[in-house]
Amino acid sequence: MTTTVLVSGATGFIAQHTIKLLLSKGYAVVGTVRTAAKGDHLIKLFANELFSYEIVPSLDAEGAFDDVLNKHSEITVFLHMASPVTFSADDIEAELLRPAVNGTVSALKAIQKYGPQIKHVVITSSYCAMVHPAQWQIPDLVVSEDSWSSISWEDSKENALFGYFGSKKFAEKAAWSFYEQEKPKYTLNMVNPVFVFGPQAFDSEIKDQLNHSVEVVNKLLSLEKDSEIPSDKGSFVDVRDVAKAHLAAFENGWTGKRLLMNSEDFSSPSLLAIFRESFDYLKESLPTAAVEPIEIAKVDNKKTRQDLGFSFLDLKTSIVDCVGQILNAKRK
Repeated sequence: MTTTVLVSGATGFIAQHTIKLLLSKGYAVVGTVRTAAKGDHLIKLFANELFSYEIVPSLDAEGAFDDVLNKHSEITVFLHMASPVTFSADDIEAELLRPAVNGTVSALKAIQKYGPQIKHVVITSSYCAMVHPAQWQIPDLVVSEDSWSSISWEDSKENALFGYFGSKKFAEKAAWSFYEQEKPKYTLNMVNPVFVFGPQAFDSEIKDQLNHSVEVVNKLLSLEKDSEIPSDKGSFVDVRDVAKAHLAAFENGWTGKRLLMNSEDFSSPSLLAIFRESFDYLKESLPTAAVEPIEIAKVDNKKTRQDLGFSFLDLKTSIVDCVGQILNAKRK
């Protein structure tokens, strides 16, 4: 009998890879989207009779997922991947904090009311839930699966960056709190990635501007020889490994885990060095800079690596696949 998985936020970068992987393994997938146009687009992309969609116009609405779960009693796995991502919010509470928290709680309440058959829930959280935005560049700091950001709700309203970090922390906290209080029968696990690089799930999804993480890579391709090099740096994981982690989180029957997804560190100079090394015709057009040690907090994800049991893709592989796809799309 086919297992049916609900994936919220099905148009997202990580979600598309996750759905693609689910379908390749024979799972049926119901994706939630904001509009019928987005859903129809995904139907064409996946071109698989095991994929269907339902419309959830707003994460923040009361009972946002009630109708979906009421309609689909065959769903036994819920991957909650929908959450707002913006760094230009005017009203941080309304655009980031409340939708993230309310969307998560709404999903869990819907399961409680209409999804008694659901056995596994996986939520896409973030490294941002684990570290304060003012502290992630402290080299002596170690962030692990047990770490939590110290940011407060009030501090989260200071700016959009703080708001995004806060939204991830408080949404995840709300999920664990609900789980502890209600003691449902399903398993609950989190996937907490750092910056997520790699190719889009489909070549046709390459646009002038890409999702926030991959845009860090994409914008470097538009630099000229004398351009100022962006100061971006951080920790990275490939999107395909994040997708695999979502499946592992429910297929292994775990509960209570936070899978901290990190492969290695990067900086703009280290990315540019990979560009020049891997694509000859970029050597003369891009700026050069010495690749120096990257001073940021150390990510200790030994527990996650041990649990998952697979090797994470390295930075060069991820970037070559990502940039190669972008350059091919620009040639067409």
